[in-house]
Order: sequence, then C-alpha cells, then structure tokens
Amino acid sequence: MSKYTEYKGLNLPNVAKEVLDKWEQNKVFEQSVTTRDGKKPFVFFEGPPSANGLPGIHHVMARAIKDIFCRYKTLKGYQVKRKAGWDTHGLPVELGVEKELGITKEDIGKKITVEEYNKACREAVMRYTDIWNDLTKKMGYWVDMNDPYITYENKYIESVWWLLGELYKKNLLYKGYTIQPYSPAAGTGLSSHELNQPGCYRDVKDTTVVAQFKVKPNQQFIEKLNVVKSILEEGREVFFLAWTTTPWTLPSNTALAVGPKIDYVLLETYNQYTERKVYVILARDLIGKYFSAHADLNNSPDSRSFGIDRDGELINFDTKYPRSIWKGVDEFKGSDLVGLEYEQLLPYALPHENADKAFRVIPGDFVTTEDGTGIVHIAPTFGADDAKVAKEAGVPPMLVLDENGNAVPLVDLQGKFRPEMGEFAGKFVKNEYYNKGEEPEKSVDVEIAIKLKEENKAFKVEKYEHSYPHCWRTDKPVLYYPLDSWFIKSTAAKDRMIALNKTINWKPESTGTGRFGNWLENLNDWNLSRSRYWGIPIPIWRTEDGTEAVCISSVEQLKNEVEKSIAAGLMTKNPLANFVVGDMSKANYEKFDLHKNYVDEITLVSASGKPMKRETDLIDVWFDSGSMPTAQLHYPFENKELIEKQKLGVADFIAEGVDQTRGWFFTLHAISTMVFDSVAYKNVVSNGLVLDKNGQKMSKRLGNAIDPFQTLDKYGPDATRWYMITNAQPWDNLKFDLEGITEVQRKFFGTLYNTYGFFALYANLDGFKYAEAEIPLEKRPEIDRWIISKLNSLIKEVDAAYETYEPTKAGRAIQDFVNDHLSNWYVRLCRRRFWKGDYSEDKIAAYQTLYTCLEVVAQLSSPIAPFYADLLYTDLSKISGKGNTTSVHLSDFPLVNEKAIDLDLEQRMEIAQKVSSMVLSLRKKEQIKVRQPLQKIMVPILDATFKRQLQDVADLVLSEVNVKEIQYLEDTAGVLVKSIKPNFKTLGPKYGKIMKQIAAAVTQFNQNDIQNFEKNSGAKLTVEGEEVVLDLNDVEIITQDIPGWLVATEGSITVALDITITQELKEEGIAREFINRIQNLRKDSGFEVNDRISLKILQHSEINEAIIKNKNYICSETLATELNLVEKLEQNNGVVVELDENVSTIMSVEKV
Repeated sequence: MSKYTEYKGLNLPNVAKEVLDKWEQNKVFEQSVTTRDGKKPFVFFEGPPSANGLPGIHHVMARAIKDIFCRYKTLKGYQVKRKAGWDTHGLPVELGVEKELGITKEDIGKKITVEEYNKACREAVMRYTDIWNDLTKKMGYWVDMNDPYITYENKYIESVWWLLGELYKKNLLYKGYTIQPYSPAAGTGLSSHELNQPGCYRDVKDTTVVAQFKVKPNQQFIEKLNVVKSILEEGREVFFLAWTTTPWTLPSNTALAVGPKIDYVLLETYNQYTERKVYVILARDLIGKYFSAHADLNNSPDSRSFGIDRDGELINFDTKYPRSIWKGVDEFKGSDLVGLEYEQLLPYALPHENADKAFRVIPGDFVTTEDGTGIVHIAPTFGADDAKVAKEAGVPPMLVLDENGNAVPLVDLQGKFRPEMGEFAGKFVKNEYYNKGEEPEKSVDVEIAIKLKEENKAFKVEKYEHSYPHCWRTDKPVLYYPLDSWFIKSTAAKDRMIALNKTINWKPESTGTGRFGNWLENLNDWNLSRSRYWGIPIPIWRTEDGTEAVCISSVEQLKNEVEKSIAAGLMTKNPLANFVVGDMSKANYEKFDLHKNYVDEITLVSASGKPMKRETDLIDVWFDSGSMPTAQLHYPFENKELIEKQKLGVADFIAEGVDQTRGWFFTLHAISTMVFDSVAYKNVVSNGLVLDKNGQKMSKRLGNAIDPFQTLDKYGPDATRWYMITNAQPWDNLKFDLEGITEVQRKFFGTLYNTYGFFALYANLDGFKYAEAEIPLEKRPEIDRWIISKLNSLIKEVDAAYETYEPTKAGRAIQDFVNDHLSNWYVRLCRRRFWKGDYSEDKIAAYQTLYTCLEVVAQLSSPIAPFYADLLYTDLSKISGKGNTTSVHLSDFPLVNEKAIDLDLEQRMEIAQKVSSMVLSLRKKEQIKVRQPLQKIMVPILDATFKRQLQDVADLVLSEVNVKEIQYLEDTAGVLVKSIKPNFKTLGPKYGKIMKQIAAAVTQFNQNDIQNFEKNSGAKLTVEGEEVVLDLNDVEIITQDIPGWLVATEGSITVALDITITQELKEEGIAREFINRIQNLRKDSGFEVNDRISLKILQHSEINEAIIKNKNYICSETLATELNLVEKLEQNNGVVVELDENVSTIMSVEKV
C-alpha cells in the first residue's frame, strides 16, 4: 500500500540534489515551457554575464530574483521562454588575455597578430561556462543554457550591425573630435555610462598647486586697470592666481577663465617659497582662503590690509606669518580682466596653430567662488568644459605636430609626456600607470610643483582630497583626452527616452525617477568608439578624405559591396564568396568571421570610385548587450513575426543589479527608443549589493568573500534563496550572514518539514489518501474554516506581491502563515483530532484541511524555494493523485476561493492569538510554566465588536494559556492605571518642527483620554493651529502592574493575569506535569501513539493528593488503563522523574 514518505531528518542540500536529478530526467524545465504552447507569452530578457570570470554569491541573489518571477508567471499560465546569454567582448576579456600572454596593447600587431590575439580572446571568454552552468543548475535558476545567445557569433554581430545601420539612416551616428574620458591603462576611450558605474569615482589625495601666471607688461590696459599698469611699468610683477588639482595639465595651459560679474582684487604680498614681494589677483570672496589677520602684527585702519607698517608699506617677510602679511591695492570686475595676456607658465611648446591667440584671460560663466581662486586654469586638450570655453573665445588648444604631421596633445595615449616636454618627457602623468614596483618616488605632479616653487610660479602647494574618475575595469585613473570618435546622438532622443521611462514600472520606483531619470535628464551623446581589438567592429567604411562613406547593415550587403570593389580593381577575391544569402544555418554563418582581423582586410569602393577603408574602432561593449532583445533572435534576418507581431522584442520583465542603471538598463532603453520608438522592458527590478555581515563590500583581498558553491553545498539552494529574498527587499543592500541561512533552515523549512512529518505520520496510520469526498467547508469545525480562510487570504496576498514584483512580501507572508498560523496554532490546537482513534468525519476534515494547506504552501513558495517545494508537493500529490504528480512547477497557481474568506473569523482568531501570546509572555516573565493552571485574566473591552469576537474565542484562549476564566472589564477605572509616552521616532519624520508641542500635549492625556485613544486606535489634535492625526504607532501606552496581577499592553489590547496559585491549581499543575513525563516515556519506549498502557507511581507526599484527584484526567490523556500509587518501586523497575527541582519520584510504564 502506497504511503506518504516519512523522513528521518531534513537535509536540504540532499533534497536539492534529488529534485535536480528528477528535473533533468523528466525535462521538467522544458515541460514547463512546452506545456504552455499557445498561451500568452511572458517575455524575459537575461542580462548576459561574461564567462571569463567566476560567479560570486551576488549572482545567486540576482539570478534568484529573475527565477522567482519567471516561475511565478509559468504557474499563472504564461509561456515563459528564457534564453541564456554570454557577453563575450570588451575590456575585461582583453585585459585578462594580455595578462596571460604577458603583453600590452602596444604589442598587438607586433609580437602577436590581431588574428592570434582575437583567437586567444575567443577561447578565454568561454573558459568558465561550465562553472557558470553548474551554479545555474545548483541554485535552481531555470534558463535555456543549451541554446544561448553569444555576442561574438556572426548572427548576433549582423543584427547589431543592422541596428547601427538604422541609427546611421536616422543621422544619429556622427564622428567628432572631442574631449572624452580615456583610460591609458586600457588604451581606449570610455562612454559616460561606463564612467558612472558604481565605484568609478573615488576619493584620492593629490598634490595641488595655486600657480602664479605672470601678467605681460607690454599690452593695452583699460582705464580701470591703470593701477596694474603702473605697477608693471615700475618693473614689479603682477600674477593671476589659478588653482589646479592636476598640475600635469599646466604645460598645456592656453587660457585663464574669470567670471565676468565676479569681484576681483589686487593684493600686495609675499611668495612664501621665494620670499619675493609679489602682486596677485584673485576673487575678493576668496581672500580669506589664502590670507588671514594675526594679532601679533600691526593692523592698518584699512581692514583689507594686515602686516603693514605705519607708512602703509608691507613689513618684511616673516616665516611665522606666511599668510598674514598682505595689503589690498585695487578692485575690479572680472569683465575688466578679459583680454589681458600673460606669460606662458611652462613654455615647453606652443600650439601649432594660432599660438598668438593663446595665453589670455577669457570669460567663463561656469567660474564660481566656491573654491580655488575664482580664476580657472584652462587646458583645452584635457577638459571638455575647457575645450568648449576656449573654442568660444578663439583660444587654441595645446596641440603639437608629431613625426607624421598629426596634431597631438603633449601627453600620448599611454599617459606619458611627449618628447617636447624636456626633463619630463617619457614620464607617466599618473604614478598609477607605471608597472607595480616601478613608480618613481616623486610623481610628475610633485616634480612640477617643485619646479614652479623654484621659479616663483607657485603661490601655494598642498595635498588635497577630491573625487577622481577611475576606469571601471583597470581601476586606474582616467584622463580627459581629445579623441576622434564615433558618437550616437542620444541627446536627440533624450525627451523621448524620458517620456518612455515614465511608462516603465521600476522597482523600486525611486530608481526610475531618481537615479535613472536623473541620468536621462543629464544625458550626453554616447561615445561608441573603442580603440581595441576584440569586439564588434564599427561597420562604417570611409574614403580617406571622409567625404564618402557606407554603413554596412548585413552580411549580404557587405558581400555585394565587395563584389563592387572587385569590379573596381580594389580587391581580387571576395572573402564572403561561399556565404549563401538566405541560408540561416549555423554552418553557413561559420564560413567567415566579422571581427576586426577579418573585416579590416576588406576595401570597399565609393560611389565616385575612391577606395574606402573601415573605421578602425570597435563599438562600446555595452551596445553589444543592449542589442540583445533583437540580436538574440537574429532579427530582422530571422524571427520577424516574433518581433513585429508577437512583440517579443519588448521584455515584460528584466532584473539586474543597481549598477546596471547606467549600464545595461540604459543601453537597452536607448537603443530601443532610438530604433523602435519603444521601451525595451515594461517592468524592471534593480537589486542592491550583497555585502558581508558587517556591511562591507565583499572581496578576496579582504577575505570576506562568500563562495557560492560552498554555501549551496552546505545550506542548500532553497534556504540560501529564501534567506536572501526574505531578509531584505531586493533593492536594498543585503548584509549577508551565514547564520541567517541557518535560522531560515530551522525556523521556516524546519517548521514546514515538521508539519508535513506530523501529517504524514497520522495520515499513514489512518490510511488517508484524500480518496473521500470533499467535506464542505460549512460542515468543518471553526478552526478548519479559520485556517482555510487564512490560506485563501494568503493566496491573495502572495499573488498580489508576486504580481507587483515584491518577493520579500510574498516570502514573509508565507513564512508567517507556516510558523504562526499553520504550525504554532492550527496543528497544535488540532493535535487531538489526529490522535483520536476513530476515523470520523471530523478527522477526515482535519486531514483534508492540513493537506490543502501544505499543498498550497508548496505552490506559493515554489518560486522562491523551488526544490523543497517540489518535493513537498509531489510527496502529497503522488499519493492523493491530486494536481500534477511530476512537479509543482507544472501545476497552476492556486485560485482564491473568495467565499472561504471570513474576515470576522480571522479577526476573532487574531485576537485569540494576540491575547494568548500576551498571557504566555506574562507567564514567562514570572517563570510560571504553562502546565500550571491559573485562575483568571482580565481584558478591558474596547467596543461591542471586540467583546463579541473575544467571547467567541474565549474557550480557545483559556485552553491555550491554561487559565480558568476571562473577566471582561467594561470600565477600567480604579482597576488599571495607564500612562502614555510620545514615540519620537515616528513623530519626528511626520511633524518635525511641532514634534515637541505634540509630545507635550500627549503627556497631558488623562485615563479617559488614553482609553478613548485605544478604542479609536488614535486621536486628532490641534497643535499650533495645525490638525495632527496620531495613531497607535505614534505613542507608547504602558499599563502599571497591580498587586497579585501582571499587566501587558500591545497595540489597543491590554490583558491582566492573576498569578495567585491556590492549592487546587497547584495540584492540577502537578497532574499536568505527570502527563508530560508519561508522554515522554511512551515516546522513549517506542510505543505507538494508539498503544494502551499501565502506570505505577511511587508515592510522594508532595504529589499523592494531586494524582488521586486527577487520576481520570491523567489516564484519559495518556491512554492508561490503570494507574496505581505504590509504596515501593525499585529504580531498576522504573524511571526517575523530576517534577521540579524539589520533587522527584519513580514511575513505570508498561504496554497493555
């Protein structure tokens, strides 16, 4: 006879292994998709990881979130196809390969061919796919790993080229020479979204310089600058002061910017390094930043001057007071300074064009007096704002001609100074660019600062901490550098992107409106170019003069264009000759390679007959992954109907880490908006970081990284997933603590396992297989109707939580139901119904009720805990034949029975649970065991409804807390005294400024006010002319204990417990203790639950009377046919039992 499986212990890792084997043998994942053929699709996009690195514990979190909603939607009847993907290009791969091969970017094409290099990249990028796939299986993430999209495959690249072709047709692709973020360590430019990845901006401490730029004496001065003019004519020196955090850019200075409306001053002072008297110009508001008064010095009546003698002249320089000897000489507006020329600060080279227009003061609306000197050093080659303001003013950038006649900056692409830089030539501008151990003691910044000090060109040098951008992959500083790059004109679609973003459901909403919305509001054009080797080539061929170009959108087009080139005599053979147009087979697409080493050999011909070479750059790898909605389906070359009619190019749901806000989330949105005028996704969950238990970022270096495989092997994927999802909302950072998983194993899975174990034990004894007709709900006891009502309310709650992408709410609701309602209340209160011998309708109702609860809990929890939920569900269904006997994941999400929901019954039982919990807490406080009966509890009555509901569950409460009676207090006056305190934690955020006045009003409440507050669950007050609405969370109500009683208040409910123990109550307590010891002996002796027994108890003066008076009660509870108090009982014929620390006796139990 088939029986429900009974287990000897819960081993969640073993459960996962067994269930995984079943899934693979029965192809359950595949069935979950194929059995939904013809159903409405739920479209999910998998953000592609890179398989050249190992997965971490954060990937378990991210993938669990994705899996939950795909499983949920499958249960709801949708067909959910999910295709795995691999991100195979870009810096992470290239830098890893360079390290393995012991080369740098400069060696590619010299020590190793581009073809050999790309072959190495292709092999390296898929190195860890087996490990990724293993983790995917072990954690229960269902995604099609047998047919993934791979971004290096020709079909994928062809679709990406088509998307670029669409942008090209819309004039959204352009080439421009602009200042862009550039990573010398990686050898490529970066897009703004790459630069804004989390952690890219870091606080660094750099050497900073306030440089002295010497005003030229022989030039035209306006009348307002006559004082400056006269000083210069006297042979004295006047300097502009300008501050920089990047001294290495000073040799490239070609202008100084001032704020036209800012007030500037001319001061007489000393240079603290050379002790030479100087005149300096800076913003008036910033005098205090560089100069101060000192009590030891004679002060002039002129408050603008300090450290002067009686004749108004500066006293001699004193090293004790380097900042305190100065004198105000003149004032003027910034507009008065515009046009003034100054001497080149570090004259290593001159701009190759328009050098006569360099080294002058220009206006800049961006100049402020918040920091610096109010005068901004402008190096147009190394700053986007600098380049813009210089261009507007006609000031040339510091570009020199290289050996090929090309205009280049003074810093090369490796981050080194060019030969023009004299003693600095060949030195890296940042020490971080040197190989480890090769860094000089003094950085270039320090050396330049020393040089400026010696030459009376540095007014102040100091270390300064500021935020500086770093490359997201090399972790080294970036430069802003002039690059000739291809751009996507994303700013042209900015308004549309913003509008479409407002239609997306972001979880949390603040990410969409804040982080992502703000990013769109401040959008820049997208730098598409990457000067690397392993990636998707920009499919644009241009003539040398740039007047003619073609953007290739397909392999067919490229093949045809090559034929034209052959006809023009530019090529001799077509490398795509064997490609069969229209043949979409894998074999046909493996006949060629669309990577750089292949396509750079192709020369095309322009309409006028000129040769066209491919633009040498690759595209930003983020464009690769952002193209996946259509590229994974090789659209538009295949699957046109899926994209255009079934709309599978728009995801119903995606999820990734919050760091993808400016990464994959953005590129998906941008490409879809610009090409299709559509969103790429409708719902998105951005999950937070997984930190260590102390809130620190995990890293191997710190030794706090958690190995995902070890975690899954030790704790099992179900407990790991459940802990991650229920511990914190997905979008909040998770402080990952392994002890938390242990607690989940014990509290939730242990409780659920024990509940099933209880059911299986008694159902097998009684042969219950759910073969009987369903007992109507109205014929079942109230406790059954209550738990079924709670169960249906749970279905509603969990369904709504999953539907709104709130998995934490779903998990916590399930957990609370299992722990607080099903196990701790229903099963415990119904134990006798399962124990009793007869197989009555009441017992069958109990079995049917508990079975239904377990079955539904398995279904509701299956998205989060897919392995154990499947085991639980099939352990039930394979015996009963109810539902799908193969897997819970092939079942349908449970339907709500609205008629079964009885909210009044749920409220009554909630009162019973709450009152019972409060009384049990009072018992614990006084250390009175639950088996010791007490006489009375008093409960103040809030209203008629509350009284009726409490009366309806009174017997249940009394039984649960082992108390004889409830007294209902209609009037607490003279019985209970309460006090009320304001809760500042809630009042502060709600009412701020008037919080103290509210608190004062609350403390004035009398007993009647407090009673009304509890009855109404709050109160309205008028404070400072403002209406204030308070609820129970805004206050703390405390009830004072009364003699012989203990009192507790929780929310609006108060209970008072009579703790006086009479002799009669004590004797009944002893009887109950005996029952407990007898039941334990039965269990230890291996008796069946329905075995009858005979009892002998050694007499003891402390217990004899209690046993005699309660003999029948003891016998009925323990299935004893006889109970005898004996005068003599040897220890070897019985067992010593302790009733408390003072009373023990001997007892024997025999099976009859």
